[in-house]
Order: sequence, then structure tokens, then C-alpha cells
Amino acid sequence: MNAHYPHLLQPLDLGFTQLRNRVVMGSMHTGLEDRFYNYPKLAAYFGERARGGVALIITGGISPNREGWLLPLGGTLNQLGDVINHRLVTHAVHKEGGKILMQVLHAGRYGYHPFVVSATAKKSPISMFKPREMSSSKIWKTIAAYGRCARLAKLAGYDGIEIMGSEGYLLNQFLCARVNQRDDEWGGDIHGRMKLAVEIVKRIRKVVGNDFILAFRLSLLDLVEGGNTREEVIAVAKALEAAGINILNTGIGWHEARVPTIVTSVPRAAFADVTADIKKELRIPVMASNRINMPDTAEAILADGKADLIQMARPFLADADWVNKAAGGRADEINTCIACNQACLDHTFQNKRASCLVNPRACHETELVYLKTAKPRKVAVVGAGPAGLSAATVAAERGHQVTLFEASGQIGGQFNIAKQVPGKEEFHETIRYFGRRVELTGVTLKLNTFVTREELEAPGFDDIIVATGIAPRLPKIEGVNHPKVLSYLDVLRDKKPVGKRVAVIGAGGIGFDLSEFLLHDPAVPLPITVKQWHEEWGVDTSNQTVGGLVEPHQAEPLRQIWLLQRKTTKVGAGLGKTSGWVHRAVMQKNGVQMMSGVEYKAIRDDGLLIAIDGKEQLLPVDNVVICAGQESLKEIMPPEGASTKAKFHLIGGAALASELDAKRAIREGAELAARL
Repeated sequence: MNAHYPHLLQPLDLGFTQLRNRVVMGSMHTGLEDRFYNYPKLAAYFGERARGGVALIITGGISPNREGWLLPLGGTLNQLGDVINHRLVTHAVHKEGGKILMQVLHAGRYGYHPFVVSATAKKSPISMFKPREMSSSKIWKTIAAYGRCARLAKLAGYDGIEIMGSEGYLLNQFLCARVNQRDDEWGGDIHGRMKLAVEIVKRIRKVVGNDFILAFRLSLLDLVEGGNTREEVIAVAKALEAAGINILNTGIGWHEARVPTIVTSVPRAAFADVTADIKKELRIPVMASNRINMPDTAEAILADGKADLIQMARPFLADADWVNKAAGGRADEINTCIACNQACLDHTFQNKRASCLVNPRACHETELVYLKTAKPRKVAVVGAGPAGLSAATVAAERGHQVTLFEASGQIGGQFNIAKQVPGKEEFHETIRYFGRRVELTGVTLKLNTFVTREELEAPGFDDIIVATGIAPRLPKIEGVNHPKVLSYLDVLRDKKPVGKRVAVIGAGGIGFDLSEFLLHDPAVPLPITVKQWHEEWGVDTSNQTVGGLVEPHQAEPLRQIWLLQRKTTKVGAGLGKTSGWVHRAVMQKNGVQMMSGVEYKAIRDDGLLIAIDGKEQLLPVDNVVICAGQESLKEIMPPEGASTKAKFHLIGGAALASELDAKRAIREGAELAARL
């Protein structure tokens, strides 16, 4: 029994096989699954997580046939030749003592291609293609395709498969009246709507035998109109258990739901009670998921009997060694997933390879390699923001002698600003992680130290990495020096008082963050409780209502806010695809007036004078907060063409300040340090 996390690190006996602990790496689409030539990279990615101690890994979704593609020519396992590539993956995981399931995913009406099919010809709001209604013959062929896919998966060496029946994909579409409006044997009440899922499980179990793990990811809370109730979910779960599944996995919400389920503002373990409720009805192990990212949270869920297994997906992008660190009592060394979605889900929806903002090696294990150096160099890093911390710790890990200079009294840079925004408390974890890395890698940290170029060149550094970040830009507006004008740093860093009526100039990420900060009542402690969050978003975790939705509770806004931008595009259009809608929804719920195409005329005693389409109007505000871009701080760089003893490098906001981008900053720091 592990002394640190006895429940989390306890083995699980499934009868015919055993899992070495209760930690499961959940399914994530990385983009590597879709092309055969990327499978060596996929194998390295999964192998590193198995070596890190994960008991069970579930792959990204693999389609059983063409109609099931998520993307054109997406990852498919339906012929013998596909097995060769998949064996690279299973071998890599088994070599490290782990087990792996292949997720079989049929996208249904969520597919981004013209062959999409579904229970009925009802178009999805997140795909441009209208599906064709599946005939009974097509349904039986699809069941056969699932069976064929499972047989090939077993031949490829997988320990089992997971059937994706959640998040609004095909099986979820059949399970819910929201899409399934059929009146034949595959529709009607829940018994007809569940028939496809049950028949698939029966077919697969018949094909693969009993010594093969069969998991089913069931949507326990649909969070959409026309979703299922608790009684219907329990009926499906019991039918799947009777049909032969070994593990029930938790799915929460459809992709088209207007309730966030995995973004950073969702409290940790926000849906664990939903899993606990279903667990009471079943004999097989049940898996908890969604916004579980640290060992203490996972341990508490298991210790309270709410689940038998813990599924985490993005946390293993952030740190492949998560389990080993937990097992060794080194949770303070875990690179915590902050649920930002910027390099994982946002990349996936842009058809890019997934990675991780806080760990740029994720899905690039064969390309971004931190080899020990044979020729240690003396390296100075100026600025302990995300870029500088990344460069300093990777360089020191590789064996270079690193000194990190920071003008302020703490590390973290702009993350110290972001961590104060309601819903971004997880950013504390990244600062904690880098602080520990500075200690472990032997970086010499000098806080409250402002250095000049001349002072840096004197000690004989071989490389000087300039990561000095940015300063807010002051736009050219009449009256911009008025006493009522503040910068976002004045508000978030210096805590200057702000009135009840505020105009925020600049509707990028900083403008939205600043607005959320100003909407929050400082009398309410952060982070908010799970109960408060459920009330705010209208979530009924008892699932007594259709889809688990109730009327949201909306408190009176603390301030009246106008969020303004010069661009004529939709306000917030540049925010992340999977999280931007959440930020816009928060603004709308709090009555924030989001205005685009704004011309700033003057800041006066009586407010902010603006014009839209040539029509002037006065916003009667107490304060104007500027969030209109940044300027790079790079004065420490030598003039172009100047001869210097040390080699200078420019990264992060100091290199490009068009918009704060921690993903780019951390990646640039790591890549530079890997080349030194």
C-alpha cells in the first residue's frame, strides 16, 4: 500500500487481468492517430506515459468505418494492414508495464465530412454537414464494423477497447431524444434508443471473448435539451453491464452543450457526485472523470467511494511522470494541467497536432529532446516569466550553469496577473511547479535584481537569454492621461480602486480577464465552490431533469461594464475555440455590453466619448481601463550588428508582444534551451 495515496495507487483486479493502480489516461485526439507515418511518434508519446506509471491508457478515437470519421481520412481500423501501425503503440506501452485500450469512436453527425450519418437527418450545430438518417440495414452494418474493429484491435495487441458513447457522438445521438426521433426498433423510448449501443457491446464481446477489457464511456449528464434523465442513464448502464462491459467510464456533456465541463473555470471534481450516484447501481468498476488534475483530489474521490478508477486526460499531456511523482510523495513536482485548452483541444479543432501549453514536449517527444550536454555553458536568463522559467530550467536540466535574474520579488511574470482572475486559480500551480524546478535543476535565482547589458557581459556568460516580457501600450486617445484612466496592471497588480461603471478598452484575452475580475465580488472567496458553480450554470447533478439542466442562478452584476474594441469583428473572436464561448457567456450573463467597431474620441470628466459607424455616444463611466496591447521590453538587447562577447537570444513577449501568449513563450524557452 502506498503511504502517500493508498487508494489511488492500489491495484484493481478485473478477474482475467489486473491494473497496477487506479489511474487511467483518458482518450484525447492528438492528430497523430490520423496518419500512419505518425505512429512511431504516437508510440513514443504513449510509451512515455506508461513509463510514468499510468495503469491504463485509452487512445484517441479511432473510427470503425468511413462514415464514422471525425475528420476526412481520420484514424480508422477496419482492415488488416492497419494492425501493423497499431502494434507499434501497444508494444511501446506493454514494454513499460502498462495496459492500453483503443477507443472506438463513430462521430455520427459531428463528423467534418460529407459522409456523415446519424439516428435522424438532424444537423449538428458544430458541423456544416447534414447527416443522412441510417437505415436499419446500415445500422446492422455499423454494428458489424464495430465488431470487426474490435477483432483487429485485439490482433494489434490492445488489452481492450473503449466504446465512445458520450460527448454527443453517434451512440449518444441514438441514446437521446434530442437527435433520435425514430419510431422503429432503434428509437422511441430508452429501450429502443439504447438498442444500438447494447447490440454493439454484444457483438464485440462475442468477437473478442471474455479475456478482453471492454469499457463504455456513457454520458451520465448530457447537459443539453432533449438529453436523458437519471432513470434513463441508469437503465442504459445496467443494460450495458448485462451485455458484457467490464468498466463504465464517465462522460459529461455534449460538445454542443452551453455548459462548460473541462475549462479551467470549472471547479476540480465538479462532476464526481454524478459518477458516485451511478456507481451505486452497478457491480462493475466505474470511472470518474472531468477536471481532476492532482493526486489529492483523485485520492479523495476514491477514498469517499465515489468511483473505482480515476480518468485524467490533459494532466498527462502536462506531465508524463504524474503517477510516479505521486507515488514517491513528490506531488509538488507535478506540472499541473491548468485546463487552458490552448495547445490541446484548440489545436485539435484547428486540425493541428495537439500539445500542451505548460509542457511543449507533449506529442513532440521524438523532436523536442532534452539531452545532457557534453559542453556546459554559462547561461544568463533575464526575466522569470513563463519564457524565462522554461528556458532556465530546461538549460539547467541539460547541465548548463544557469543564473536567472528577475527585477521583481517573485517568479511567474504575467502568470501572477492571470492567477487573480476568477476561474484561473490553477495558474498558481504553474508558478509552484517552475519554482520547484528552479530548485531541483540548480538554477541560481536572483530576485529583486535589475541588470543592464554591461553588467551581464562582465561575468563572462556564454549565452544571454532575454525574456524581459512586455509593458502595457498606451493608445493615442484624447484625455488618455486623465486621472480616471487605469492600465490593467494598475487594477490587477497594484490594486488601485475602480468605480462601479467601467469601460474596458481592448477585448482580447486581457480585456476579458480584466472584465471577469471586475465582475467578481471580492467578498466571495475564490475559487467558488462546486455547489456555487452548479447554481451559476444551471447544472442538476442529480439529473432528475431532462439533460440535467435547471434554471441558472444569476447574481446581480457587481459593476456595469462596457467591453470595447476597434475591430469590427465579433467581440472575443480571437479567443480560444473551446473556451472563448465560455468567456463570452459570462459577459452576457452579467450584462456586459460588448461593442465592436469603436472609435475612441475622448476621455472626459463625464465619461468616455466614442463613435460607432460615425454616431457618437457618451459612456458615463467612472474609470477607463486600458487593455489595448503591449510593447516588448528589450532594451537590454545589443544594437543590431554590434559585436558582443556573449550570444544574445530573444524570446517570449520580449520578442513578440502583439498578444500575450504563454504557449509560445514556454515553447520558445524550451526549444532554445534544447539547442544550447
